[in-house]
Amino acid sequence: MDAVETATLDVVENGLLNGRVRLRQPAKGYRAGMDAALLAAATPARPSDRVIEAGCGAGGVLIQIAARCPQARLTGLERDSTMADLAKQNAALNDFQDRVAVQTGDVAAGFRALGAAPFDWAVSNPPFFDDASALRAPAESKRNAWMADDGLEAWTRFLLKAVREGGRIVMIHRADRLADILRLMGEKAGSFVVRPIHPFADEPAKRILVQAVKTGRAPLRLLPPLILHDRSDGKHTQKAEAILRGETPLEW
Repeated sequence: MDAVETATLDVVENGLLNGRVRLRQPAKGYRAGMDAALLAAATPARPSDRVIEAGCGAGGVLIQIAARCPQARLTGLERDSTMADLAKQNAALNDFQDRVAVQTGDVAAGFRALGAAPFDWAVSNPPFFDDASALRAPAESKRNAWMADDGLEAWTRFLLKAVREGGRIVMIHRADRLADILRLMGEKAGSFVVRPIHPFADEPAKRILVQAVKTGRAPLRLLPPLILHDRSDGKHTQKAEAILRGETPLEW
């Protein structure tokens, strides 16, 4: 889909990382938010590193990683051609077009279909549900972001193939899928590091960030939780706010 076609899409422009970057995304449907910010903050790519994101949408994670890691090279894969075109536009909007490439393709087709060499990092915020009976059907504009037609296994398989030996995989997902993620990734990866994400200090984790190393053998590490909100006023905690503003990474 070219720029003329996407010009008819109703989009809004948001500032991310305290206004350092701009992101154009659909006015209706899935919008990049806290999950995208956390995934980007948890990907400290070095200047020479190559990073691929599976399911990049309009580029919310890609653009933030590009801003946080000024010399890293990034590739996004997105099956929705409208979103892929928006991601390309967002790369150009932020003058990252020389370092950020976007390809239209389906995770279910596998990594080999891209014809690319393995990356140093593979990151993803996969659709959270793969059983339509377990979730009231979302609005059509949000379906691709919420429903994994080929299941979580297809996403983990893609990520495992996408990185070199010793490369790192980072995923953000629902906390209740942690056992599945460890089982699926554990076939080819190890050295797991898990950070629970809690909405409030007195509530269970709803999200988890998982980092794995392909062929890694180190023991699993469970990190202290990140608390997003303060009960006193409902706003973000200082740590969460610093991550959103791009002032600090999310350490592993």
